[in-house]
Amino acid sequence: MQNSQLLTRNSQLTLYALPGIPDVRAGDDVAQLIIDALARAQLALADGDVVVVTHKIVSKAEGCAVKLADVAPSPEAQALAAATDKDPRLVEVILRGSRGVVRQREGTLIMETRHGWICANAGVDRSNVSGPEGDVALTLPVDPDASARRIRERLMAATGADVAVIITDTHGRAWRLGTVNVALGVAGMLPIADLRGKPDMFGYTLRVTTVARADELAAAAGLVTGQAAEGLPVVLIRGADYPRGDGRATDMQRPIEKDLFR
Repeated sequence: MQNSQLLTRNSQLTLYALPGIPDVRAGDDVAQLIIDALARAQLALADGDVVVVTHKIVSKAEGCAVKLADVAPSPEAQALAAATDKDPRLVEVILRGSRGVVRQREGTLIMETRHGWICANAGVDRSNVSGPEGDVALTLPVDPDASARRIRERLMAATGADVAVIITDTHGRAWRLGTVNVALGVAGMLPIADLRGKPDMFGYTLRVTTVARADELAAAAGLVTGQAAEGLPVVLIRGADYPRGDGRATDMQRPIEKDLFR
């Protein structure tokens, strides 16, 4: 990856949590909801802006909600549920979105999702998704990178601004407590800033430094989106330094041959 298209570094970063995003339903146009929220906030997109969107509203709009009452657990799901003390119906939904189990213990399932992400429960979540239709689980979007591209194309067509879009989720980390927002899908940027070959402030040439810029921006947005009842699933970031290009969040996945922990 080359960083020749990096924006000039700014000393100030501004984050706007867009107000008034409604509870999203299947079939809703997420890009239009963002455009409407920008208008309410009297904000106009500009070249270089980054629009960060929590995956939940994307998953809801794309029909990824699953009613657990309609789920018939397989024998594998029933066995795994018994071993981890989880709802067999939920485990079945998790297995459907997974390549396999990475780690398991009572109350915990660490999965490799079909996208290649390593996370608890394959990203399947029940917070902020249950409604009058019954107990509901929400899966990740089928292709978060494609979802980000579609939202970006709609935003650019409507505003003329060259922006990047990041779709996020909250993940735990193997060696640290607490969750943090990470990028699941990107469009209009390279997710990794490659600083190899650049000099540091003392003239030393960097040899191994690559920075997960998409994850940094996702984490920054998490400071204003919140994790509970805040109802602020979209953040506009202005002043960010990121490498332009046609990247994908999956570019950040460590190849299995370089994975020292599995």
